[in-house]
Amino acid sequence: MRWGTGSRTRDRKREWGNMPRWKELPTELDPRVRQLVVRLRRLKDHSGLTMRQLAAKTGYSAKSWERYLGGRSLPPREAVEAMARIEGDDPTRLLALHEVAAEAWGDRRGAASAPEAPRTTEATGTAETAEAVEATTAVPESLSAGTKKARLHIPSPRVALVAGALTLVVAASAAVLVVTRPADGAGRAAADSLSPSAAAASSRSKPTYACRVERIDDHWYAGNSRTQDALLAYGHAGPKVAEAQCLLRRAGISPGKIDGIYGPLTQRAVKIIQKRAGLPNDGLVGPHTWKALRTGPQAWKAHQG
Repeated sequence: MRWGTGSRTRDRKREWGNMPRWKELPTELDPRVRQLVVRLRRLKDHSGLTMRQLAAKTGYSAKSWERYLGGRSLPPREAVEAMARIEGDDPTRLLALHEVAAEAWGDRRGAASAPEAPRTTEATGTAETAEAVEATTAVPESLSAGTKKARLHIPSPRVALVAGALTLVVAASAAVLVVTRPADGAGRAAADSLSPSAAAASSRSKPTYACRVERIDDHWYAGNSRTQDALLAYGHAGPKVAEAQCLLRRAGISPGKIDGIYGPLTQRAVKIIQKRAGLPNDGLVGPHTWKALRTGPQAWKAHQG
């Protein structure tokens, strides 16, 4: 019995020795993000892949995976889905964890970037706000009327801090007016009429794309771009990528979400249609691949014949 117990102990120690030793996650990491990272670490351990092998299979660099698995950066949705498919798992549950973690990550970044509110007293707070606003930008008369009664000398660093807080509030209020990305000429004209701070907030929002597929002169178009020869590669983003994604979906090949981002799922779909059309299977969208996307299978057969 003693010999058997010692043998099992040695086997267990040997097994532990082969397991990777993960660093402790940051203590300030949100529990929802921590749950996602722990799950990704388990999948990575179970796969037996090195960081370089994991990078080759998912399309994301080894350094990126070190940040993701170390809790220093939130992995994108496509990376999480690629990790799940390596192990042959249904990515639905893992993507649900990612959605919750992304919300928590956004809350943390918002709290970290918010400036500290200036410390004021009942006697001096109004005067400080008035001088800070007048030193940077004009405000409506309704706001400044009550602030001109008492003027106090305020050191310039404090003025800048108060002014920065007020500017952030104005920008956030204007951003509420921007609901979605303008889809036509009238929408763009309305967006141009907004204040510069509202336009800046709108430009930082993630664009959305829709597939409005129609056939014009024996060519297919999805309403995002009419290009025939733009070069697209892994990592590109924008309406031209969304156009290619829509046309891939029309051809019956799923590129993943129509988000305008050339990720691993879009690259895989491009290689599939290149193989069907008899083109070089390089995963790059160029003039020949655009022609295959816009003309359809009948044109492929004629070209191959």
